[in-house]
Amino acid sequence: MAETWKTYVDGRWVDTGEQIDVIDKYSGEVFAKVPKCDRDMVEEAILSAKSAFADFKKYPAHKRAEVLEKAYLKILDRQDEIAETICKEAGKAWKYSLNEVLRGAETFKFAAEEAKRIHGETIPLDASKFGENRRGYYYREPLGVVGAITPFNFPLNLVGHKVAPAIAAGNSVVLKPASTTPVTSLILAEILEDCGLPKGVFNVVIGSGSVVGDMIVTHPECKKISFTGSPEVGDQITKKAGIKKVTLELGNNSATIIDEDADLKKAAARCAASAFANSGQVCISLQRIYVHKNVLKQFEELFVEEVNKLKFGNPLEKDCDVGPMIEESEAERAETWVKEAVKEGAQVIAGGKREGRMLEPTVLTNVTDEMKVMCMEVFAPVVSIVSFDDYYEAVKLVENSDYGLQAGIYTNNIKKAYYAIDNLDVGGVMINDTSIFRVDHMPYGGNKMSGIGREGVKFAIEDMTNIKMVVFNIG
Repeated sequence: MAETWKTYVDGRWVDTGEQIDVIDKYSGEVFAKVPKCDRDMVEEAILSAKSAFADFKKYPAHKRAEVLEKAYLKILDRQDEIAETICKEAGKAWKYSLNEVLRGAETFKFAAEEAKRIHGETIPLDASKFGENRRGYYYREPLGVVGAITPFNFPLNLVGHKVAPAIAAGNSVVLKPASTTPVTSLILAEILEDCGLPKGVFNVVIGSGSVVGDMIVTHPECKKISFTGSPEVGDQITKKAGIKKVTLELGNNSATIIDEDADLKKAAARCAASAFANSGQVCISLQRIYVHKNVLKQFEELFVEEVNKLKFGNPLEKDCDVGPMIEESEAERAETWVKEAVKEGAQVIAGGKREGRMLEPTVLTNVTDEMKVMCMEVFAPVVSIVSFDDYYEAVKLVENSDYGLQAGIYTNNIKKAYYAIDNLDVGGVMINDTSIFRVDHMPYGGNKMSGIGREGVKFAIEDMTNIKMVVFNIG
């Protein structure tokens, strides 16, 4: 029987009447029902967040840190429950769901620590001849209501990357989680309530982007929008938000270069995990692999061997590696892109079959830059291998993309590594690793169509605060 939830607004658990079914992505059964919010409920959430902010902005740093530290511990206490929920609502394999819970807890831990380190500095005003006899300093203060709009693929940790730094900085939050994966956010609301977060500081509103999302983006009381999702929606947000701070994390068609001096066995194993974790539904999932022609055959054999080891099936099974995609329509789209590539000359050397939401881990060769599987974000368990004979040309091929989130380079040549670092317009370059590496205190975000601004707790806090300058005339 499906579990029925209420939503969390103004420190109360409320029912809106209309419900959304949350589907177990493997079985196809309804495992939870959540309230669908209308404009009135969103308005209530935003105004309650505004009201709560008036007091919460004065909350001492040590109290904000205490709430976040408690959240870290309570997430760990409930890790198996949350991981199981992520398996069901996102279709993410157990091992990756549990990793997400551990990382999500760590994100709150980092936020607890950063809450105590939000500071400014003194400015030597007399460095200017016009600043003599003046003393100055600046400090950071919270913005107000942060509107957080999050995707399905990391229903705890990507929520945490918006909620935890906002609370650390003294802001209040209105969260719109993805309608396909809302239950984890409601569990987080339970946790934050249990940790003593003041009423109204955190609010959850579930519903469509056209109603709930648009209202959050355009509401004058939302002073900051933090969004993770598609470039198309991100573009609309920039046009609708008006004069307010906006952070956009918009994805990538991530690439990794395997040079001829690389450790091919390690690279192949890492690339297999990087391409197919969460069925490839990760913003920095490995999509394009450029391999030096001298080691191409060996790498392909090693890579396909690693791919064939992956267990494909029920995400709740502890040894599962690849589960279902979020929607059958998304699996159909990816399958169509693969078939289009094959018609244009690509070869499938592993996988390629689909049943419902389940798309096998798929490896393509003989691809061209113009194919959708190469030039667009596939966001599915599909990866393409391309041969190169000149490393510097390969770097240009990686750079030849509208996206710029992260890239990976396998080489033992320090000059080549620095050439890639200097010539790739991306937010992060991973040396002797793939594009997928991320830990939660590093600055994370993209260039070009991959977004605006940076996440990572410290860096998110910088975008969730304003600088106030104070000057004393002592002359």
